[in-house]
Amino acid sequence: MPRPQPGGPPPAVIVQRLAIRYAKRSRMRFASHRDVARAIERGVRKAGLPVAYSAGFSPHPRISYSGGAPTGAASEAEYLEIALTRRCDPAEAGLRLDAALPDGIDVIDVAEADAVSAMRLDASEWEVTWPGVTPAAAEAAVRAFLDAPVAEVERLTSRGTRRLDARAAVARLEAGAVPAVSGHGTGPAGACALLRMIVRHMTPAVRPDDVLAALGQASGITPSSPPLMTRLWQGPLDDVPPAARAERGRPQGPEQPTDKAQCLPAEGAAPAPAGQGRADHQLPRGAPGQLTGRRAREPYGRDCPDARNRATEQTVRIA
Repeated sequence: MPRPQPGGPPPAVIVQRLAIRYAKRSRMRFASHRDVARAIERGVRKAGLPVAYSAGFSPHPRISYSGGAPTGAASEAEYLEIALTRRCDPAEAGLRLDAALPDGIDVIDVAEADAVSAMRLDASEWEVTWPGVTPAAAEAAVRAFLDAPVAEVERLTSRGTRRLDARAAVARLEAGAVPAVSGHGTGPAGACALLRMIVRHMTPAVRPDDVLAALGQASGITPSSPPLMTRLWQGPLDDVPPAARAERGRPQGPEQPTDKAQCLPAEGAAPAPAGQGRADHQLPRGAPGQLTGRRAREPYGRDCPDARNRATEQTVRIA
């Protein structure tokens, strides 16, 4: 018996492909790849881009993603490719898509896919803030890690526990102190180290947290709170000189506001302090200026008196 075929007209012909580089910042670092993909699909529809769809009973927008960052990590170099049924100006399409995306997902660059389709994503550069670890201890752990021929770690996956060689994936690893102007310089233990690493894309993939686990096994270091990981760049290893890789992924120009609507402060309101309100601004737990207490644990108002009163009123109304 032949399989049933979907009715209706065939899907539209693809006439243009756009390669988009976007950033995942702020609280969006905790969004999974599937959540980010859903947000981007909604943004494409909201922006009115003529996206192409696949054939079949369940058509999907033709959007492909390359080398997505793991959940919990921020990134300044995420890539996707979108197929369009009508030619659009890349710059205009980028502006429309950026305005339609939620805060924390920002479009950085848009170009014709033919110009970047040959680019190899061989490695990524990561910046890791290691709270509660002194720079001297981090440098000693880095030296021990680089001198070791093998650094195996275990990771729990959906298929069970897997052993990975973190040393084979690291092309470069450096340790230093967090600059005081970044707001990360003081943690609960009075210290905070900064790691810069270039990790090769391998199968199975080795993530920055695997490298941190190997560093902890070699030196016995235990951070005071979870580290903050940010991808600055990804591409071929021979793309740019090593000294320039650190600056390539950083946002250029003025600091981007967290509100896509570009809301202005009310007339007569005091301006926000410098550095406050950045989309990628984050602090380790216990750092100066960070919220503490119940408000920090419940940032969405789940524990505020008004929320409890509203929930009680709804319960009484339903009863």
